[in-house]
Amino acid sequence: MAQTKYREYYQKMVAENQQLFTDFLKIHDLFVQNPYQHEAAFHELGQKVVDKIRDYDRRLCSAMGRGVFSTYSQQLSEKFWGLAREDFAKIDMVGVRIKKK
Repeated sequence: MAQTKYREYYQKMVAENQQLFTDFLKIHDLFVQNPYQHEAAFHELGQKVVDKIRDYDRRLCSAMGRGVFSTYSQQLSEKFWGLAREDFAKIDMVGVRIKKK
């Protein structure tokens, strides 16, 4: 059975940047366990990952963003980011500084 386009793009992105995503997964897991200790590395590497995800998201949705498919494009983008959130639950925390108590 054929895969959906957004899944193909996601798998292509991960395959072409395997080392980056592997390194980020390690830091991500450490950040989940102890956010204060691993915050700097998480944000530094996380920004590279977020930039890469945005790049592929733009590639996926660029042609559909105009005209009658603009709503579909937004939904497609949300599904693409949903795949990233499945692998990296804290991806939305990249760039958010944690206030120490």
